Amino acid sequence: MEIAVDSLETPALTKAQLAELLFDRIGLNKRESKDMVDAFFDLITTRLVAGEDVKISGFGNFQIRTKAARPGRNPRTGESIPIEARRVVTFHASLKLKEQIQQSVPHTADTPA
Repeated sequence: MEIAVDSLETPALTKAQLAELLFDRIGLNKRESKDMVDAFFDLITTRLVAGEDVKISGFGNFQIRTKAARPGRNPRTGESIPIEARRVVTFHASLKLKEQIQQSVPHTADTPA
């Protein structure tokens, strides 16, 4: 599946592009396509907010990690500032996704510098 990127400034796949793909390839109407993409991301968000891991077979895992409070430093002023404890989302790609990514990149290790 190849997806055209509309702009070189933001080479990202957007929710609108995902909805357009559902419209083009599956035949859902545009409203249904947008609603399906929104529902998918809402479900992932809801589960992560609840502290649950999200595993998408063949793609990867989203996990919530709790980071402890720690001392920090303002890089501009050098002033010490406390960094509060917080929860962050981490993503770990599946082996299948990693393999696909490696296959699509030309190996330059054999190429002399």
